[in-house]
Amino acid sequence: MKIIGLVFEKISIEKKNAIKEKTEIKSGLSITDIKKEENNLSDKDALRFDFSYEVDYSPEIAKVELKGSIITIDDKGESKEIFKSWKEKKVEDKIRIPLFNFIMEKCNVKALALEDDLGMPFHMPMPRIGVRAQTQDNKDEKNKNNKEKNPANYAG
Repeated sequence: MKIIGLVFEKISIEKKNAIKEKTEIKSGLSITDIKKEENNLSDKDALRFDFSYEVDYSPEIAKVELKGSIITIDDKGESKEIFKSWKEKKVEDKIRIPLFNFIMEKCNVKALALEDDLGMPFHMPMPRIGVRAQTQDNKDEKNKNNKEKNPANYAG
């Protein structure tokens, strides 16, 4: 299955109340529907996976909601299996995991930008740079390397 596009149909953020000390942030992603899609790019089946992604700031503080569709080309002939499992509102892991990873990549970036615009705390931790604690072995190695580079009689 090849992903050929993602389209947002709803982008919403609402801040209802001020951030509290005990704010709980939860996010969720779900596939809401699967349909055949018209396809002018290939003779293979195209599928449309509708999704909903939400970030909820509790209690009643804010909500981010993103809804959209991801379009795929069925290059492995998996459409019948997908529709069969979808009758029970299930998507097999081999299909769901790559789709969710792609959707989350796009939605997390969009949600972070929206949260920043409203001055909300981010729903996921951002990477941080910090000072690494040095052990005595690291200090001894660093001193040894410095002495080799700069001998005692070095005048430069």
